[in-house]
Amino acid sequence: MENAGIGWIAAIIIGGIAGWLAEQFMKSNMGVLMNIILGIVGAIVANALLSVFGIVLGGWIGYLIAGFIGACILIAIARMFRR
Repeated sequence: MENAGIGWIAAIIIGGIAGWLAEQFMKSNMGVLMNIILGIVGAIVANALLSVFGIVLGGWIGYLIAGFIGACILIAIARMFRR
């Protein structure tokens, strides 16, 4: 998050939006707190995965995109373990 140039409050807001978008896209039913957690952790996971391929997303929009991608990945992994 520090590399993205955003603070903790912005990370919570953007993480919540990213988690909510992923929830809608994956047709999942999570709460607001879980959306925030999914968005923030998803951004960390997606940034780590994308950096392996040399892709770096920065700023608010990059954090939102990474959070969305990562949250979708985390929801898909959770579904695999639930079944």
